[in-house]
Amino acid sequence: MKTKVASLALLLTLIFPIMAKSQIKIQQTAGRDALGEFAPEFARLNDDILFGEVWSRNNLLSLRDRSIVTVVALMSQGLTDSSFKYHLESAKKNGVTRTEIAEILTHAAFYAGWPKAWAAFRMAKEVWTGGNADSVAAGSLEAYAQTIIFPVGKPNDAYAKYFIGQSYTAPVVTDGVPVVNVTFEPGCRNNWHVHKATKGGGQTLVCVGGRGYYQEWGKEPVELHSGDAINIPAGVKHWHGAAPDSWFSHLAIEVPGENNSTEWLEPVGDEEYAKLK
Repeated sequence: MKTKVASLALLLTLIFPIMAKSQIKIQQTAGRDALGEFAPEFARLNDDILFGEVWSRNNLLSLRDRSIVTVVALMSQGLTDSSFKYHLESAKKNGVTRTEIAEILTHAAFYAGWPKAWAAFRMAKEVWTGGNADSVAAGSLEAYAQTIIFPVGKPNDAYAKYFIGQSYTAPVVTDGVPVVNVTFEPGCRNNWHVHKATKGGGQTLVCVGGRGYYQEWGKEPVELHSGDAINIPAGVKHWHGAAPDSWFSHLAIEVPGENNSTEWLEPVGDEEYAKLK
């Protein structure tokens, strides 16, 4: 059953240790490359202040969110030039999906103007469909990691044979009730499986980032976002994973029980998964 955590931040503060976000220092040379000799002070301000200081405060506002703010600000001014394309590409690299950029520009159109949105969409379409339109750009795992409070961890090699795509795990609590943060790359999902126990058991998922899906056998998939929680009783056949165009993370909390085990079953087929948005 899907429920909504009223205040995910409060819940995690009360129950789990908060993992502080680290600050990523942005190195930029575009100003000096283009104007280093002609306008050295402007180049310095661009590289060292705008990017070296303002953009580098990503521990206060993530790179992904800064990209969204910048794209909307430039679109609102009608500046759909090479700098706008650069920031669209940065937004994609920083984890903004095709679905999200379409919604962002559509929303902004009502405030910034319809013609400006048309111009922005032409360039956004080029950026997001120039490669794999339904995936996040290479190297964006680091950017995505800045949007969640728990570490991504290491590649989930031990259970890789039960997953389609790359997943990562990071133990959060190892004593008492085990809690693991599981991160899925876009399109990654685990096989159908069943948590078994002779008494109690099962699993609880608390979504902490991105967008994903959970599905029980014989039922429709349930879309998941940060703050959603899923209770999975023992004996229920199910799968969970990322949406096709988004990273996804959830805390996996093992419900105490007797003789707990997991039975891994068949993969979620490509045709079945392709029906998801």
